[in-house]
Amino acid sequence: MIALLAMTLTVSAATPVLTLEEALQSARQNNLDLKVARARLEQSRLLSNRAWAGYLPTISVGASYTRNSNEAVVALPGGPEIVIQPFDQLAAQAEIRQAVIAPSLWPAIRNAGIAEDVAELNTDNARREILFAVAQAYFGAASFQESIRATQFLLDVNKARESDTQKRFDAGTVTKVALLRSQLDRTRAEQDLVRARNAFASSRLALATLIQRDADFTLELPPVPQVPTEGEDLVKQALDQRPDVAAARRNLDLALGRKSGVWFSYAPSVGFSGLYRISNAAGFAGQNDIWALSLNAQWTLWDGGIREINLREESARVAEASAQQKQAESRAVEEVSRAQLEYENAKANLTKAEEALGLARETQRLTEISFKAGVATYLEVADANSALTGAEVGAISERLQTSLAALRLLRAAGFFEVKE
Repeated sequence: MIALLAMTLTVSAATPVLTLEEALQSARQNNLDLKVARARLEQSRLLSNRAWAGYLPTISVGASYTRNSNEAVVALPGGPEIVIQPFDQLAAQAEIRQAVIAPSLWPAIRNAGIAEDVAELNTDNARREILFAVAQAYFGAASFQESIRATQFLLDVNKARESDTQKRFDAGTVTKVALLRSQLDRTRAEQDLVRARNAFASSRLALATLIQRDADFTLELPPVPQVPTEGEDLVKQALDQRPDVAAARRNLDLALGRKSGVWFSYAPSVGFSGLYRISNAAGFAGQNDIWALSLNAQWTLWDGGIREINLREESARVAEASAQQKQAESRAVEEVSRAQLEYENAKANLTKAEEALGLARETQRLTEISFKAGVATYLEVADANSALTGAEVGAISERLQTSLAALRLLRAAGFFEVKE
């Protein structure tokens, strides 16, 4: 046991310890899925600007040069000659257009804001899911690390027992069967240790991939996460706080807004435009520059039934979004209820596992004393050690399941903390 403790201290001193909060913070900064979600969110934040662009003025300028084959000159009676087409014709113009009344743009601007809210909520939900996965991976890897210590302890005990049995066999005080049993126990313990180390290496690699860093760390097993008190209405909390539920509600608002946009497309629109043109060709008016202001009205009375088709399509999308909202709410209620049951079951299993571990420790202690006194046999000692290791691993496993159940309950109820 002293050798095991010394080895653990050496490994801890050589390898940095990664805490759960550090793992979550590293995921917030480096996780590639989160970076993709943030990039998509930045794209969606341009929707309002794009919608407002339709209501902002459009200004354009242009210039041209034309080489004509002939020069055209007009001489008006009693007036000077006017060159209406020179050999080298230069022209420039500037134009401005502004929507004055554009009913179709009004719901589009509002819908763009709703779409941004939906994108924000979806990103928040994706961030929560990713960090939840990181927390799960951390607890799993930390539990496998604890399992290594338990199996290492059993291996050390079996090695010592094998050495002691070998000496007794050489002295003729134990049978060959006892020696073979000690060797078999040692071999099994070595296999268990290899499996535990491989499981830890695999889970640590998965965690390292999620947080985008080298798998050169050890972990500390955090306590079981605290869950809300029984007096709190977790279902109401989930319906109020979960971003996926809020996104489903805003999606319904967006569907209703798009349907309103189809209705607004039946209204007429009014626009204003201004034009200024200058050229070295004077024209029949005898001036080199002209300008014009226009106020235009347009009303589409019949478009082949496209608006009616769009209206039916958007009505179907409203029905779809309404069903999806109810589905999201029902799923949240079901997940909270199931997570509560799983957590209560996990707590009960953990209590029994800890009780079994206490009994196994006491049994192993008494069996060791009896063996030294010559009362217990080697097989009884081996069975007690195996039972103790199994109880240790079982308690670690039940603690992991309880921690994961607590995380799932926090996530289902919308309590899972997310910091940017």
